[in-house]
Amino acid sequence: MPPKRVEIKASSELRKVMALHFEEIRQAAEEGKGKVAWCTSVGPAELLQAFGFRVYFPENHGAILGTSRASADFIPAATAAGYSPEICSYLTSDIGGYLKKETPLKKLYGFKGIPRPDVLVYNTNQCRDVQDWFSFYQREFNVPLVGISTPHPVPALEERHIKGVESQIEALVEPLENVAGTKLDMAAFRKAVALSRECTDLWNDVLRTGAAMPSPLTFFDECIHMGPAVVMRGRQEAVDYYKLLLAEMKERVKDRVAAVEGEKLRLYWDGMPVWGRLRDLSEQFAGLRACVVVSTYCNSWIFDELDASKPFYSMAKAYTKLFINRTEQVKEEYIRRLVRDFKAHGIIFHDSKTCPNNANSRYGMPQRLSKEGIPTLVINGDLCDLRFYSDVQVRTSIEAFAEQLSEK
Repeated sequence: MPPKRVEIKASSELRKVMALHFEEIRQAAEEGKGKVAWCTSVGPAELLQAFGFRVYFPENHGAILGTSRASADFIPAATAAGYSPEICSYLTSDIGGYLKKETPLKKLYGFKGIPRPDVLVYNTNQCRDVQDWFSFYQREFNVPLVGISTPHPVPALEERHIKGVESQIEALVEPLENVAGTKLDMAAFRKAVALSRECTDLWNDVLRTGAAMPSPLTFFDECIHMGPAVVMRGRQEAVDYYKLLLAEMKERVKDRVAAVEGEKLRLYWDGMPVWGRLRDLSEQFAGLRACVVVSTYCNSWIFDELDASKPFYSMAKAYTKLFINRTEQVKEEYIRRLVRDFKAHGIIFHDSKTCPNNANSRYGMPQRLSKEGIPTLVINGDLCDLRFYSDVQVRTSIEAFAEQLSEK
């Protein structure tokens, strides 16, 4: 049996905040209480919030499909419709569920189905798949599709990159005004950007508590508690939630409450979560007295460039600077710095089969870091499609890695 975990008290409030998010979307889509904008997870959410849209994130739905393991039933339907099983399994899970007229949102939040969009808004700063994903729904629902094509990959962030993306965000205003039936309220826009910045600063502070020894939380906790930072950026509710969570984490640090009892090893997780195996992996690491204290993934929702005095420009800068949108050299230095700051003993690279943009083990990075004295392990898997994941192989590899680190 793995050591008993100390429950995070804020979890009950998290459930309320996420329930509010989905209930507002349900009411807008099914009862006509507002309009629904679909947005990619690092799209211009603040601009949509300023117009009063209820903002729905299909990638969040993809994570729910992965966690509930419904993906296994849905991906084949998307494959039969012509979508390769090797492209983003968020996309194939989501489209497959739509084709089968099924979603966990029915049981979890009382939806009749996925919420019908009034507009679809994407940003390709993560990958091209999101544009193809939203294009499918544009054809299905016959609603406007607008988006941002971000330069990729970006080495040093230059003014031309920022200004180019800024102009694209500004160009979204007119079509969004047409859908919303109202002009953009710049005061509301600036407020949304200010709240988003406050949210991201608080989330960063929460993550930084993981540098304490012992760590008060793990990567697996963060994958759950990052929800409001993803889906409620620009909302007061997200700010209030992270104030509550941060206070609890600071109290844990003060009282030396460990997320993993008897913490001996500290690890870095690079790449996507394996959503269908979060609990299993969490328990395995806890049993090994190993705490995953920091990750690339959860740090991806820190947008410290947001500035309410320059909303268009700062959004362009923040969302172009995104880790996934950078060159290999920039990414490697970023990971190296976090390993040092969090005193990680080693790195686990998750090579996610259907998410190559978020897998940083394919161009020699683990080998380069190993030569510097940073132990690394690469595990094969996927964010949603568990056909690419071997429980036995991953468990054995992690056990051997932990033993190797313990001998140092």
